[in-house]
Amino acid sequence: MNKADCFHLGYVAKLHGFKGEVSLFLDVTNPNDYASLDAVFIDINDHLTPFFIESFKLKNNGFAAVRFEGVDDESHAKRIVRKNVYLPAQILPELTGVHFYDHEVVGFTVIDKAFGEVGILEQVIDLKVNPLLQVMHGDKEVLIPFIEGLVQKVDREKKELHVAAPAGLIEIYLE
Repeated sequence: MNKADCFHLGYVAKLHGFKGEVSLFLDVTNPNDYASLDAVFIDINDHLTPFFIESFKLKNNGFAAVRFEGVDDESHAKRIVRKNVYLPAQILPELTGVHFYDHEVVGFTVIDKAFGEVGILEQVIDLKVNPLLQVMHGDKEVLIPFIEGLVQKVDREKKELHVAAPAGLIEIYLE
């Protein structure tokens, strides 16, 4: 499995007890969507290695207590702490309309209804209180609050994200 065919799910944050269980941070919008996983890929020395899940208990703030098959003690669990976790992109259901996965639109051209072409979407910064779209206009960064109604259209063929940013916001960054 190649990273290019996967999406970043999160990372193994720390040990959870001393019998091999770990605390997995799910860096996703809705962690409940992933509660029934059977397996994940963990990046070990730049190789995605499959790990099969024995138990998965969602906790608070995007964390889950996870026990992997074959990880039966603290020393085995320590080997995967602070490692990134991935899932194959093909397991995600295809979204349509203005709905998208954050990783799906990275690299899209952002076009504002009033301003026109803003730049290239670098990332969706998924802050709980105020998620943002980070767009690069040449060497200048433009942060657009990812609010309800912002996205007007997602053109997957042209790789364009059409938005209606608050009036004057983009100009503040580019003056």
